[in-house]
Amino acid sequence: MISRLKLMDFRCYGSFSWQIPQQGAIILGNNARGKTSLLEAVCFLLRLQSPRTARTGPLVSHGKQSFGIRGELPGQIRRILWAPDAPDLRVNGEPRKDQRSYLADSYPVVWMGNDDLSLVQAGADARRKYMDFLGSQWHPGYRLALFSYRRALKTRNYLLKHRHRDKLQLDAYTRQLALHGTELRNLRANLLALLAPHIALAYRNIGGRQEQVSIAYRASEEGDLYERLCASMDRDIRYGQTQNGPHRDDLDITLNGRNAAQFASEGQQRTTAISMKLAQSSLLTEETGHTPIHLIDDVFGELDPTRRIAFLQSLPADAQSLITTTHLDWLHNAPCPLPAFRLEDGALAPL
Repeated sequence: MISRLKLMDFRCYGSFSWQIPQQGAIILGNNARGKTSLLEAVCFLLRLQSPRTARTGPLVSHGKQSFGIRGELPGQIRRILWAPDAPDLRVNGEPRKDQRSYLADSYPVVWMGNDDLSLVQAGADARRKYMDFLGSQWHPGYRLALFSYRRALKTRNYLLKHRHRDKLQLDAYTRQLALHGTELRNLRANLLALLAPHIALAYRNIGGRQEQVSIAYRASEEGDLYERLCASMDRDIRYGQTQNGPHRDDLDITLNGRNAAQFASEGQQRTTAISMKLAQSSLLTEETGHTPIHLIDDVFGELDPTRRIAFLQSLPADAQSLITTTHLDWLHNAPCPLPAFRLEDGALAPL
């Protein structure tokens, strides 16, 4: 649970402080006023990752060079002063030497947004990001394998583009890429085996129907990764980039045995996407012993009343949930499930 959040020069906030209720809160306000940025700040504080952008540059207020986030949690005060070349990461006042050590004892997070439908409808990139965000919180080796793979991939792609490339050097990085890629694939496959029953259970709870949702890992090619990379070397040189590997892998999502993107209704697709996020929550609770903080960004307007109620009831009772919304009409005069605040002019006021 995060009890206090402070921001400095983060997005649209020059200075901001909020005492957060233990059970969470609903943040009410018009679009483009900074609601999502508050959830994003919590996510970055705990995971050093924004679900909205891959780069930290846009997180800084206009005209500023750095930003700060401070959060109080049980037994921890986490603080980030993020500068382009030298981020200062501290826990309880003690500096952490790198991102890996900063994240070692952080709290798990589940992010739910109104674009989660892309998990079913869009290309493979959204599904890989889903796996990597979860995997990096699930297993300490996952983040290292992912980082090592991406670093080897970047170098190999650079060598592929170089006209006077060194074949021995290229082979050395091909071996590194295969080594880390194979490890990453194994971790993803193990993670998916643990995750699949959680997705199926969440779908039954939200959908309320006896439909079978299944999810399977699909590699971009079969066989030994190093051998496949060697076999496609000429093509990789021609394109100037690596065509095979975990960065091209995908998830196959089916409903009652049929491709969910092609044959499921939009309501079924939304239920599938929500189930995938709720499955993250239950798996992380099971694997880490900590109930994740739930960051829920403006999703209720997209759900019909039945799924909306089922979704709210499926949130863990002991979870802290921070929910953004532009209105409360979706409650249909039901009691507000959490303390509500209105965001105006960069400040929160209780309703």
